[in-house]
Amino acid sequence: MSDVPILELIGVRAAYGRIEVLRGVDLTVPRGAVVALLGANGAGKTTLLRVISGLMPASDGDIHLGGVHISGASPEELTRAGLCMVPEGRGVFPNLTVEENLWLASYSGVPVEKILAEAYARFPRLKERRRQLAGSMSGGEQQMLSLARALASNPALLLLDELSMGLAPLIVEGLYDTVAEIAESGVSILVVEQFASSALRVADYAAVMQGGRVVASGEPAEIKHRLSELYFGGAA
Repeated sequence: MSDVPILELIGVRAAYGRIEVLRGVDLTVPRGAVVALLGANGAGKTTLLRVISGLMPASDGDIHLGGVHISGASPEELTRAGLCMVPEGRGVFPNLTVEENLWLASYSGVPVEKILAEAYARFPRLKERRRQLAGSMSGGEQQMLSLARALASNPALLLLDELSMGLAPLIVEGLYDTVAEIAESGVSILVVEQFASSALRVADYAAVMQGGRVVASGEPAEIKHRLSELYFGGAA
């Protein structure tokens, strides 16, 4: 395994107009690791994912993907380089069936048969629902579909934004079990969460954002112990 991290951010800044949201973020995701990025609502977590994935420009700092400088790269270039994001709120096409959503993922060049076989093997529930409109499924099933679509591109780095949003705790636990399985297959994962316990359970490392900066990073157990002092507004 290479010592070069899959993702490295050095002094990354970004702003909406005159309002600076990221104020010099330093963050590293080692290859093959799950890193949980925690923090209260408004800490800058989602903005950071938008900058990493090319949806928003950084105003300063450096971003490296697999040791290659990617600041300023387009979302399409980053996808081809192995980066994939599952956005907050489940990025599925509600008026298409499950199978049609998966068919669309074949734009990455992966054969449809392979996409369907792997999606249904990992998420048997999706096979049961394959003729159903995605928008009529439960939130947990839609999140499964989002993950299956993301994995179709064989990403090296998966960015997950608020996987647990709006879902029952039992569903969240199951989804994070899947995150752990995905990591076991060799995919590096950066997962952003406001609510910490599920993400920390499967993480190799954790970091906490506050006020547009990473204010602490380390082992999940250490971060969990310090959560009350590090960040407020969420539940440990």
